[in-house]
Amino acid sequence: MDYRIDEIDLVIQNAVKVMEDSKMQVFEICEAARRELISLTNELDKVLQETSATIDKVDGLERDYRMSRIRLTEVSRDFVRYSERDIKAAYEKATNYQLDLMVYREKENYLKARRDELQARARNVELSIERAESIGSQMSVVLDYLSGDLTQVTRILESTKNRQMIGLKIILAQEDERKRIAREIHDGPAQSLANLVLRTEIAERMLGTQELEVVRGELIDLKTQLRHDLGEIRKIIFNLRPMALDDLGLVPTLRKFVQDFEERTSIRAKFEAIGREKRLTSALEAAMFRLVQEAFNNAQKHAEASFISLDIVFLEETIQLVIRDNGKGFDVAVVEAQAKKFSKFGLIGMRERVDLLQGTIEFDSSLGQGTAIVIQVPINAELRKELGHYGEQGPES
Repeated sequence: MDYRIDEIDLVIQNAVKVMEDSKMQVFEICEAARRELISLTNELDKVLQETSATIDKVDGLERDYRMSRIRLTEVSRDFVRYSERDIKAAYEKATNYQLDLMVYREKENYLKARRDELQARARNVELSIERAESIGSQMSVVLDYLSGDLTQVTRILESTKNRQMIGLKIILAQEDERKRIAREIHDGPAQSLANLVLRTEIAERMLGTQELEVVRGELIDLKTQLRHDLGEIRKIIFNLRPMALDDLGLVPTLRKFVQDFEERTSIRAKFEAIGREKRLTSALEAAMFRLVQEAFNNAQKHAEASFISLDIVFLEETIQLVIRDNGKGFDVAVVEAQAKKFSKFGLIGMRERVDLLQGTIEFDSSLGQGTAIVIQVPINAELRKELGHYGEQGPES
């Protein structure tokens, strides 16, 4: 095969220059977003402090207003001990406290609204920074490939297009997974725990007001929220690497995954294991679990299905996965063509994973007829070296 190395080298050099310029622009955008985030964070801190002080002020005014109302009632009832002047003074004092209370309650509502607005803006800026960092990391990966030895580029050109991109996709999948985990922790448990800290401080202040029932209700809500957050953290850990996969094997892990999926999505799900169950290598079990996880997530996101079934069949030399759903279906040829055109990992990623397992995958689907995915993999196949990392990644689509 005769490649014009000089021309290829010129193309690569031009591409590297464009990528380096683009990477610098992305870096500048990212830095500007970071500066904006710092500004928002500083303003948010001030608002939080002012909100806390205003809440304390409202609490004090509420106590003063209650006491003034009690005083007004006393002087209004006892005309012998108190004069009209005393009644008027008590009334004016109660009215002033009421007006102040209204003003500070309005200020409290404004500050809370401002706090929520700043938190939302900060989250949006953080998301923009994450996207810019993701693009920058992808550019770095591409630059590393383009800046490598030209003989290596020539060897890549001699292989198929999918093989050219497997290493790149593995790295990008790892980076995307790290970003996804960070985003899940930030948007879920981290935000909730910050809210719990604030609510705990409020409950602590309320202890001095003798409103014990209100405090008790607040503590019950806090306990419920903590249980929910603990469940979310456990889900994140399970998605990273189900411990049951190493301890119990593939079948119990898949059975639990299907049960949890049904509870989490309210999509009816069924699991059945056929044949004599066998323990597989750790990498193979992880890869098979990720294929099921990706197929179920795709069905949830795109198929609008109300029922999903998973059958795992243990044969003499192979293991078979059959995933069916009753969703809206799709044109396999059209979707795969779009995936190749726009570099989406979905079906192409599943095919590459199965190919690394030296197995086969078939998609049987049409519009309005649901989808069936049949995966068959040799049990004792010698796994290719890429699988050690590729099988551990979470779903990409």
